[in-house]
Amino acid sequence: MRIDVLTVLPRMVEEAFREGVVGRAVEGGLLELKVWNLREFAEGKYQQTDDAPFGGGAGMVMKPEPIVKGVRAIREDADAEPLKVLLTPQGRLFDQATARRFSEAPRLLLICGRYEGVDERVSELCVDEEISVGDYVLSGGEIPAMAVIDAVGRLLPGVLGNDASAGQDSFTGGLLDHPHYTRPAEFEGVRAPDVLLSGDHEAVRLWRRRRALERTRERRKDLFERAELSDEDLRLLESSRT
Repeated sequence: MRIDVLTVLPRMVEEAFREGVVGRAVEGGLLELKVWNLREFAEGKYQQTDDAPFGGGAGMVMKPEPIVKGVRAIREDADAEPLKVLLTPQGRLFDQATARRFSEAPRLLLICGRYEGVDERVSELCVDEEISVGDYVLSGGEIPAMAVIDAVGRLLPGVLGNDASAGQDSFTGGLLDHPHYTRPAEFEGVRAPDVLLSGDHEAVRLWRRRRALERTRERRKDLFERAELSDEDLRLLESSRT
Protein backbone atom coordinates (compact mmCIF):
# COMPACT_ATOMS: atom_id res chain seq x y z
CA MET A 1 0.00 0.00 0.00
CA ARG A 2 1.06 3.58 -0.59
CA ILE A 3 0.07 6.60 1.53
CA ASP A 4 0.72 10.17 0.34
CA VAL A 5 0.45 13.18 2.65
CA LEU A 6 0.05 16.76 1.43
CA THR A 7 0.99 19.29 4.15
CA VAL A 8 2.65 22.62 4.88
CA LEU A 9 4.69 20.87 7.61
CA PRO A 10 6.27 17.83 5.90
CA ARG A 11 9.03 17.35 8.49
CA MET A 12 6.45 17.00 11.25
CA VAL A 13 4.95 13.95 9.52
CA GLU A 14 8.23 12.48 8.30
CA GLU A 15 9.86 12.53 11.73
CA ALA A 16 6.90 10.78 13.34
CA PHE A 17 7.44 7.61 11.32
CA ARG A 18 11.18 7.16 11.51
CA GLU A 19 10.60 4.65 14.31
CA GLY A 20 7.85 2.41 15.64
CA VAL A 21 5.56 -0.08 13.92
CA VAL A 22 4.86 2.08 10.86
CA GLY A 23 8.51 3.08 10.56
CA ARG A 24 9.51 -0.59 10.43
CA ALA A 25 6.77 -1.25 7.87
CA VAL A 26 8.15 1.51 5.64
CA GLU A 27 11.71 0.28 6.07
CA GLY A 28 10.63 -3.27 5.28
CA GLY A 29 8.76 -2.28 2.14
CA LEU A 30 5.33 -3.23 3.48
CA LEU A 31 4.14 0.38 3.28
CA GLU A 32 5.24 3.21 1.02
CA LEU A 33 4.91 6.64 2.63
CA LYS A 34 5.54 9.82 0.67
CA VAL A 35 5.14 13.29 2.20
CA TRP A 36 4.64 16.30 -0.08
CA ASN A 37 5.33 19.95 0.78
CA LEU A 38 2.25 21.98 -0.14
CA ARG A 39 4.37 25.12 -0.61
CA GLU A 40 6.01 23.56 -3.64
CA PHE A 41 2.68 23.90 -5.42
CA ALA A 42 2.10 27.52 -4.37
CA GLU A 43 2.98 30.38 -6.68
CA GLY A 44 4.69 33.67 -5.96
CA LYS A 45 7.83 34.70 -4.13
CA TYR A 46 6.45 33.74 -0.72
CA GLN A 47 4.71 30.52 -1.82
CA GLN A 48 1.56 31.65 -0.02
CA THR A 49 -0.87 28.85 0.88
CA ASP A 50 -3.46 30.89 2.82
CA ASP A 51 -5.40 34.15 2.53
CA ALA A 52 -8.02 36.22 4.36
CA PRO A 53 -11.57 34.82 4.23
CA PHE A 54 -14.18 36.37 1.97
CA GLY A 55 -16.81 38.09 4.11
CA GLY A 56 -14.32 38.91 6.84
CA GLY A 57 -13.70 37.16 10.11
CA ALA A 58 -10.80 35.91 12.19
CA GLY A 59 -8.08 33.63 10.93
CA MET A 60 -6.83 32.66 7.50
CA VAL A 61 -8.20 30.17 4.99
CA MET A 62 -6.11 27.73 2.95
CA LYS A 63 -6.17 28.68 -0.72
CA PRO A 64 -7.61 26.21 -3.24
CA GLU A 65 -4.97 26.59 -5.98
CA PRO A 66 -1.97 24.97 -4.24
CA ILE A 67 -4.00 22.07 -2.86
CA VAL A 68 -5.77 21.25 -6.13
CA LYS A 69 -2.51 21.57 -8.05
CA GLY A 70 -0.75 19.35 -5.50
CA VAL A 71 -3.45 16.69 -5.57
CA ARG A 72 -3.32 16.53 -9.36
CA ALA A 73 0.47 16.18 -9.34
CA ILE A 74 0.34 13.46 -6.68
CA ARG A 75 -2.27 11.51 -8.64
CA GLU A 76 0.12 11.39 -11.59
CA ASP A 77 3.04 10.14 -9.48
CA ALA A 78 1.83 6.52 -9.49
CA ASP A 79 -0.48 4.32 -11.52
CA ALA A 80 -3.08 3.62 -8.81
CA GLU A 81 -5.75 6.26 -8.24
CA PRO A 82 -5.62 7.39 -4.58
CA LEU A 83 -8.55 7.64 -2.21
CA LYS A 84 -8.37 11.37 -1.47
CA VAL A 85 -9.15 12.28 2.15
CA LEU A 86 -9.26 15.74 3.72
CA LEU A 87 -8.55 15.89 7.47
CA THR A 88 -10.97 18.44 8.91
CA PRO A 89 -13.10 18.95 12.07
CA GLN A 90 -16.14 19.01 9.76
CA GLY A 91 -15.51 15.45 8.55
CA ARG A 92 -17.09 12.14 9.49
CA LEU A 93 -15.64 10.61 12.64
CA PHE A 94 -12.73 8.26 11.97
CA ASP A 95 -13.20 4.80 13.47
CA GLN A 96 -11.80 1.29 13.25
CA ALA A 97 -14.15 0.30 10.43
CA THR A 98 -12.90 3.26 8.39
CA ALA A 99 -9.29 2.34 9.16
CA ARG A 100 -10.00 -1.19 7.92
CA ARG A 101 -11.61 0.15 4.73
CA PHE A 102 -8.70 2.51 4.09
CA SER A 103 -6.21 -0.34 4.59
CA GLU A 104 -7.85 -2.24 1.74
CA ALA A 105 -7.28 0.60 -0.74
CA PRO A 106 -4.17 0.38 -2.92
CA ARG A 107 -3.39 4.05 -2.29
CA LEU A 108 -4.44 6.76 0.15
CA LEU A 109 -3.87 10.52 -0.12
CA LEU A 110 -4.25 12.52 3.10
CA ILE A 111 -4.71 16.27 2.73
CA CYS A 112 -3.90 18.25 5.87
CA GLY A 113 -6.03 21.28 6.55
CA ARG A 114 -4.71 24.15 8.66
CA TYR A 115 -5.46 27.67 9.90
CA GLU A 116 -9.16 28.61 10.08
CA GLY A 117 -10.11 26.08 7.42
CA VAL A 118 -9.81 25.05 3.78
CA ASP A 119 -11.51 26.74 0.83
CA GLU A 120 -14.69 24.73 0.19
CA ARG A 121 -13.84 24.34 -3.51
CA VAL A 122 -11.06 21.91 -2.56
CA SER A 123 -13.69 19.43 -1.37
CA GLU A 124 -15.83 20.03 -4.41
CA LEU A 125 -12.99 19.54 -6.89
CA CYS A 126 -10.63 16.90 -5.55
CA VAL A 127 -11.72 15.22 -2.31
CA ASP A 128 -13.46 11.86 -1.94
CA GLU A 129 -14.04 11.94 1.82
CA GLU A 130 -13.68 14.31 4.78
CA ILE A 131 -12.51 12.75 8.05
CA SER A 132 -12.27 14.03 11.64
CA VAL A 133 -10.46 12.28 14.50
CA GLY A 134 -12.66 13.76 17.22
CA ASP A 135 -14.91 16.55 18.40
CA TYR A 136 -12.14 18.97 19.26
CA VAL A 137 -9.97 21.42 17.35
CA LEU A 138 -6.27 20.93 16.59
CA SER A 139 -3.87 23.37 14.96
CA GLY A 140 -3.89 21.40 11.71
CA GLY A 141 -4.46 18.09 9.99
CA GLU A 142 -0.96 16.72 10.54
CA ILE A 143 -1.66 14.99 13.87
CA PRO A 144 -4.94 13.51 12.55
CA ALA A 145 -3.08 12.33 9.44
CA MET A 146 -0.49 10.61 11.64
CA ALA A 147 -3.27 8.94 13.62
CA VAL A 148 -4.84 7.67 10.40
CA ILE A 149 -1.50 6.40 9.08
CA ASP A 150 -0.79 4.52 12.29
CA ALA A 151 -4.28 3.01 12.49
CA VAL A 152 -4.23 1.97 8.83
CA GLY A 153 -0.60 0.87 8.70
CA ARG A 154 -0.86 -1.62 11.55
CA LEU A 155 -3.70 -3.39 9.72
CA LEU A 156 -1.56 -4.22 6.70
CA PRO A 157 -0.50 -7.88 6.44
CA GLY A 158 2.91 -8.51 7.99
CA VAL A 159 3.21 -5.14 9.75
CA LEU A 160 2.53 -6.48 13.25
CA GLY A 161 4.66 -9.27 14.63
CA ASN A 162 1.46 -11.28 15.08
CA ASP A 163 -1.30 -10.46 12.59
CA ALA A 164 -3.87 -11.78 15.07
CA SER A 165 -3.10 -8.82 17.35
CA ALA A 166 -5.03 -6.41 15.13
CA GLY A 167 -8.08 -8.65 15.30
CA GLN A 168 -8.12 -8.38 19.10
CA ASP A 169 -7.83 -4.61 19.35
CA SER A 170 -10.45 -2.35 20.87
CA PHE A 171 -13.30 -1.46 18.46
CA THR A 172 -12.64 -4.54 16.32
CA GLY A 173 -16.04 -6.20 16.38
CA GLY A 174 -17.61 -3.12 17.96
CA LEU A 175 -16.42 -3.59 21.56
CA LEU A 176 -13.64 -2.24 23.73
CA ASP A 177 -10.81 -4.64 24.46
CA HIS A 178 -10.68 -6.79 27.59
CA PRO A 179 -8.17 -6.02 30.42
CA HIS A 180 -4.61 -7.29 29.92
CA TYR A 181 -2.12 -8.69 32.46
CA THR A 182 1.44 -9.98 32.29
CA ARG A 183 4.24 -10.97 34.71
CA PRO A 184 4.54 -10.70 37.65
CA ALA A 185 1.37 -12.50 38.71
CA GLU A 186 1.18 -10.24 41.76
CA PHE A 187 2.35 -6.63 41.86
CA GLU A 188 2.16 -4.35 44.90
CA GLY A 189 -0.54 -6.53 46.40
CA VAL A 190 -2.68 -6.67 43.26
CA ARG A 191 -2.96 -10.13 41.70
CA ALA A 192 -3.82 -10.95 38.12
CA PRO A 193 -7.13 -12.85 37.78
CA ASP A 194 -6.64 -16.53 38.59
CA VAL A 195 -8.48 -17.62 35.45
CA LEU A 196 -5.69 -16.17 33.30
CA LEU A 197 -3.17 -18.33 35.14
CA SER A 198 -5.28 -21.48 35.03
CA GLY A 199 -4.26 -22.79 31.62
CA ASP A 200 -7.95 -23.35 30.79
CA HIS A 201 -8.19 -21.75 27.34
CA GLU A 202 -11.99 -21.88 27.14
CA ALA A 203 -12.35 -20.29 30.57
CA VAL A 204 -9.89 -17.58 29.52
CA ARG A 205 -11.84 -16.92 26.31
CA LEU A 206 -15.12 -16.57 28.17
CA TRP A 207 -13.57 -14.32 30.83
CA ARG A 208 -12.08 -12.02 28.21
CA ARG A 209 -15.33 -11.81 26.28
CA ARG A 210 -17.34 -11.07 29.41
CA ARG A 211 -14.93 -8.37 30.55
CA ALA A 212 -14.96 -6.79 27.06
CA LEU A 213 -18.76 -6.68 27.18
CA GLU A 214 -18.80 -5.25 30.70
CA ARG A 215 -16.15 -2.65 29.97
CA THR A 216 -17.92 -1.47 26.83
CA ARG A 217 -21.25 -1.25 28.67
CA GLU A 218 -19.66 0.75 31.49
CA ARG A 219 -17.44 3.08 29.46
CA ARG A 220 -18.97 3.38 25.99
CA LYS A 221 -22.72 2.94 26.17
CA ASP A 222 -23.01 4.18 22.57
CA LEU A 223 -20.87 1.30 21.30
CA PHE A 224 -22.61 -1.24 23.50
CA GLU A 225 -26.05 -0.26 22.25
CA ARG A 226 -24.93 -0.76 18.64
CA ALA A 227 -23.15 -4.08 19.23
CA GLU A 228 -24.68 -7.27 17.88
CA LEU A 229 -24.76 -9.58 20.90
CA SER A 230 -24.90 -13.34 20.60
CA ASP A 231 -26.82 -15.67 22.91
CA GLU A 232 -23.49 -16.46 24.56
CA ASP A 233 -22.86 -12.75 25.14
CA LEU A 234 -26.26 -12.37 26.81
CA ARG A 235 -25.55 -15.35 29.08
CA LEU A 236 -22.15 -13.90 30.04
CA LEU A 237 -23.71 -10.54 30.89
CA GLU A 238 -26.41 -12.23 32.94
CA SER A 239 -23.80 -14.22 34.87
CA SER A 240 -21.90 -11.02 35.66
CA ARG A 241 -24.96 -9.71 37.52
CA THR A 242 -25.13 -12.72 39.81
